[in-house]
Amino acid sequence: MMTVYDWAQIRQRYLDGESISSLATEFNITRNTARKYAKSDSAPSYSPRPAPETLLQDHVDYIRGRLAAHPLKATRIAKEIRKRGYSGSYSTVQRFVSPITRNRAVKAEIRYETPPGFQTQIDWIDLGKQSQEGLPPHLYCFTAVLGYSRYAYAEFTDNVRTDTLLQCHLNMFDYFGGRTESCLYDNMKSVVLHRALKGQDSQYNPQFEDFSQFHGFAIRLCRPGIEGARTKGKVERFIQFAEGDFIVGQDIESLNDGNMKLREWLCEANNRIHRTTNAVPAERLKEEGLAPLDRARPYVVYYQEGHRIHNDCMVEYGCSWYSAPHQHAGKRCQTRERFGRLEIVLEGEVIAKHELAPRGSKIKGEGHFDGLYAQKRKENLERHQKRIHSTQLAKAARRPVMPEVQVRELAYYEAFAGGNN
Repeated sequence: MMTVYDWAQIRQRYLDGESISSLATEFNITRNTARKYAKSDSAPSYSPRPAPETLLQDHVDYIRGRLAAHPLKATRIAKEIRKRGYSGSYSTVQRFVSPITRNRAVKAEIRYETPPGFQTQIDWIDLGKQSQEGLPPHLYCFTAVLGYSRYAYAEFTDNVRTDTLLQCHLNMFDYFGGRTESCLYDNMKSVVLHRALKGQDSQYNPQFEDFSQFHGFAIRLCRPGIEGARTKGKVERFIQFAEGDFIVGQDIESLNDGNMKLREWLCEANNRIHRTTNAVPAERLKEEGLAPLDRARPYVVYYQEGHRIHNDCMVEYGCSWYSAPHQHAGKRCQTRERFGRLEIVLEGEVIAKHELAPRGSKIKGEGHFDGLYAQKRKENLERHQKRIHSTQLAKAARRPVMPEVQVRELAYYEAFAGGNN
């Protein structure tokens, strides 16, 4: 297609005396085409070609009507018109439907702003498996944003267990200097076990519900699906900002190293001018009016699992083995992990405490095996004596039984021998 600029160049240079052959060579066209445009007094014009007849022609009005009424996909449209006699390909339907759906008006949204001290939005970032030495096998990031001020908190973790979520909440409350009236979550199992149509009818995780009641904040749940993501848009937007401004491409050597660098970045992020509020989150934090925590009776967070004390007096936890007093071998117990320590609990009583050890370790507590060896020696001796006694009885049972012989005086036998003639 010849542009107006190229035509003007050819026309002017031809009038200046340049040959048709040189113009054709330079513009990569034939000499006849060069001669045509060189001698033309008007710029070339083109009219669109008429659309070719397609197998879709008889279904165009139906498709437009369906798309005007409902936001249907091309696959659904193709299925419907095939029932009406369409025999063409799916790609033809897709090419026709795509510009119509692309130009459809976007549904307008109303930004929901919360008053000071009303809501905190909370979510996890799954950073996937890690192969770097020093990092946990799987890395996560807890994120929280105050709805009014946009003041944010984040923390790297190696799991998303309920006890970890509770500890992250305590760290978040300490970082914020208090709590809001409510916290908004998606439908994570550590918060809600069964999501009902109405949030208040849902079945909450008992441990998390106890935590929320202890601290006096209400649990709010997002709507399921894509609509739910819009419900907690403030924390979703913070996650995008954190990933782009800090997380992606950040070199961290360990979990502690990552959290130290994350704290430094949070200080910068909370002191920037927020684009939505046009204010500094750290300054608006003063207007939140957060409820203080009860420091006199802190909430104790621990991770508890059910286990069995094996016959060798060891309990398996985290791919390591920890001892318990030998008197409880074979019994069911619970393990509690808290602040890098492991507690073994039996019927509400802590019977053993250990420092968490690397995977594959075998830790024996002091005094857990006292008296066990003497007891085993005594039991072995008793079993040995019983075994000897049983052997003696068995030998006695195998001896032949001799006939009973009557005992008489010697004079009786002399009478038979003829001694008294």
